[in-house]
Amino acid sequence: MQAEKKRFKMNSKGIVAIALIVLGLVVLAYSGITLKTPGKPIDLGSVHIATTNRHFIPPVAGTIMLVGGVVLLFAGGGKKD
Repeated sequence: MQAEKKRFKMNSKGIVAIALIVLGLVVLAYSGITLKTPGKPIDLGSVHIATTNRHFIPPVAGTIMLVGGVVLLFAGGGKKD
């Protein structure tokens, strides 16, 4: 008897799950992440001042991403052969 080889088939659900797990681990590893995005520029006469907005992703969000990714990865569903 030959054992059948099972191929790991990556679908969009699996890709999203792995991305959530990786992002969750990164956020947890750095105890939160601060992101900077360009803000509205200020013009005072001939002076142009660029501004930035800071956004903080707390570790709780990383935990939620990690748990959500694990649940999505191991959630049953679909046909079993």
